[in-house]
Amino acid sequence: MAELATTPEPPYYAVIFTSTTTSDSAGYAEAAARMNALAVEQPGYLGIESARDDELGITVSYWESEAAIAAWKAHAEHAATRDEGRERWYEAYELRVARVERAYNWVRSD
Repeated sequence: MAELATTPEPPYYAVIFTSTTTSDSAGYAEAAARMNALAVEQPGYLGIESARDDELGITVSYWESEAAIAAWKAHAEHAATRDEGRERWYEAYELRVARVERAYNWVRSD
């Protein structure tokens, strides 16, 4: 079962990355796993949720601040992988940054 990110009380930020991919998937899963592992090490990182089917992927990463997001964007290995993604893996993508003002959850209890 997939895990939901555990985030603090708002406010914090969400980076919403929605993508469609090319037919070249060689190395994509490994690069995505590496980016997830690297993001966890970044100051201000709060968590991630991701889903992908054959046509569309949506990844939402959560961050403490816009400065943390900017630092992640500028990270050398992340930038190199982003460039490779543009060359090989992505047909198109949209990236949106949002400030989370409210959040609530529900968990089934047995």
